[in-house]
Amino acid sequence: MRSVSEDRTTRAVLRDESLRLFAEMGPDNVSVRRIATAAGVSPGLVLHHFGSKDGLREEVDQYVLDAFDRILGSITADGAPGFTDPAAYGSLTEAMLKHLPADSPIPSYLSRLLLSGSDSARRFFARLYELSRATLDAMAGAGLAALGPDPAVRAAILIANDLAVLLLRDHLTDVLDTDPLSAEGMARWGPEVLAIYSGGLTATPEGDVAP
Repeated sequence: MRSVSEDRTTRAVLRDESLRLFAEMGPDNVSVRRIATAAGVSPGLVLHHFGSKDGLREEVDQYVLDAFDRILGSITADGAPGFTDPAAYGSLTEAMLKHLPADSPIPSYLSRLLLSGSDSARRFFARLYELSRATLDAMAGAGLAALGPDPAVRAAILIANDLAVLLLRDHLTDVLDTDPLSAEGMARWGPEVLAIYSGGLTATPEGDVAP
């Protein structure tokens, strides 16, 4: 995501400020006036660029979806580690950690978006499911995973686990004393997930893991 300092157009500044405020407070709790104040412009200029708050929200949704398409593309790119080495498989949360700055509002915004019931939420989840199914198929083709009797459900379980981290991020941070989307958090989370996927609940993760 480009920062305001890198992208000086008024439209981009309004988009970025809206994304930040929507992630913090929820779109329904943010007024056009508040967005305008954060961007240092008049409310009329917001309406000039986007027509309405709904138009602005659609632009923010599309911007976030486009950003995630690029992130998801990094996971499924030809030669990506996950297609040759199951231990290096890149999850959604790991991809976010790698491609987004630590203070990015996108994960928080997506958490709200997924629970909104909007068309954007449905499109986003469908895209994530496609990624999960394609990854499972590729790993099965390489002999690194089994499709099982119901590959559709297996792919859904994999993406549901990743999304649970996103949706429950604040609660997980509270109980683990570590943000699961931070480098430290993923260092704890990743080995446990891989151990459970590969050996079930009786498996022990490799390496030293903080208690």
